[in-house]
Amino acid sequence: MEISLTQKAPQAHPWEQPFWKPVHGKEGVFTYLILIHVLSVIGLILFPLPSLKVLGMTLLFIAFGGLGTTVCYHRMLAHKTLKTHPAVEQFLIFWAVFNGSGHPASWVAYHRLHHAVTDLPEDISSPKQGGFWWAHLRWLYQTEPADKKHWAPEMTGGIYKIWGWAETPVIILSIFIGLILGFGWMGFFWMGAMRLVYSLHMQCLVNSLTHLGEAKEGGDSSINVWWLGPFQLTAWGENWHKNHHTHAGSARLGLRWFQTDIGWYFICLLEAVGLAHSVKRPRIS
Repeated sequence: MEISLTQKAPQAHPWEQPFWKPVHGKEGVFTYLILIHVLSVIGLILFPLPSLKVLGMTLLFIAFGGLGTTVCYHRMLAHKTLKTHPAVEQFLIFWAVFNGSGHPASWVAYHRLHHAVTDLPEDISSPKQGGFWWAHLRWLYQTEPADKKHWAPEMTGGIYKIWGWAETPVIILSIFIGLILGFGWMGFFWMGAMRLVYSLHMQCLVNSLTHLGEAKEGGDSSINVWWLGPFQLTAWGENWHKNHHTHAGSARLGLRWFQTDIGWYFICLLEAVGLAHSVKRPRIS
């Protein structure tokens, strides 16, 4: 039987690539991931236990970064479930970038794409397609960037475009912040790379771990993972991921009184002092 010369071979899925091979244009992301992990291992060997000052500053940076990602990037920019004073928005964007979450247009475009095609082959971060490690880390450097003009058109200009340019300088500042603030090499490792690695994996677990449920017909595989919350610090609330997929238009992720959601409490505080408005609450029967 002859094979037509015009017949195209089936296109390989991105998760079928060698794990060490980034797509063109994402070599920098791959290098960054290797760098912070190598520095973290060195830091753990040299300084296995930080001083209380260094630990306190590290946790503070993680806290601000977590709020920037969950409140600003996720709930406000991606899902438009609240609005804040412009100064608050830019403050939170800085900490999200400083936390290694990327610039806002990129994060929002990826997330909206995820919701549009959850667990389908087009879902670039689904463990149902590429497995746990694909959803956890590999997609970050082995998929083409999400189309910002399609998925986040309102974020392709203005101040959001400036954050795209500022991302690399802010990440360099983030890595070296311990030395810059005078905390020495212990501060360099703990407040820089080790913090970034911790924050990275806590955020990536939302893509991987909280999508390991059994997908029901017409639904997705998202699940709530109660024990993940305390490890996420102020990003606590992202672990209620099934809640989020069920009520994506809600600024509140912990829907029951016992589902701790620090991001939601922070939003309520902002609303109480007049720095947040148009907060969308869930409609629970």
